[in-house]
Amino acid sequence: MEGWSLAVLFVMSLKSPVLPLLTPHRPPVQRGFTLLEILVVIAIAGLLAALMPLAYSRINEGAQYRDAVRSLWTSLRTLREEAQSTGATTQLVLNLDSKQFNIGSQTYQLPADLEVRTSVADLGGDGRTAAIWFLPEGGSTGGSIELLRPNGDGTRLRVDWLTSDITQEALLP
Repeated sequence: MEGWSLAVLFVMSLKSPVLPLLTPHRPPVQRGFTLLEILVVIAIAGLLAALMPLAYSRINEGAQYRDAVRSLWTSLRTLREEAQSTGATTQLVLNLDSKQFNIGSQTYQLPADLEVRTSVADLGGDGRTAAIWFLPEGGSTGGSIELLRPNGDGTRLRVDWLTSDITQEALLP
């Protein structure tokens, strides 16, 4: 019986309005940020904002470089396939001063900060143009075009004179 009365008293004490008054008082939970936390967040945001232009310029330069290599590679392949399919000689002429080359009526402009070096059989008389010819039989005049980034690394596109195969290799500083 004694166990029964303790259980009833325990249940009654749970429902009693006096019980919450006996529990220790907790301080209210703080909501919001302290001044120090806000200053730290502002400092981090300022640092990120200061670094963004530098990061953007490096990303943009890298994208322009990859686009230049891709467009030159694709143009060389297109001209090789066109020469073999049409039976007519085609050529890629690269203006070394303006860093432009034409494919049909389309003109491609290479980025101004790229250094362009060539080793080709057909160098214009004035030394300002370089050309690689693709022959209908599958050969070419051959040569190589090097695109160098401002940091010194780059890519060499090489055209084999016998098979007109186009290869790409990395140039390290």
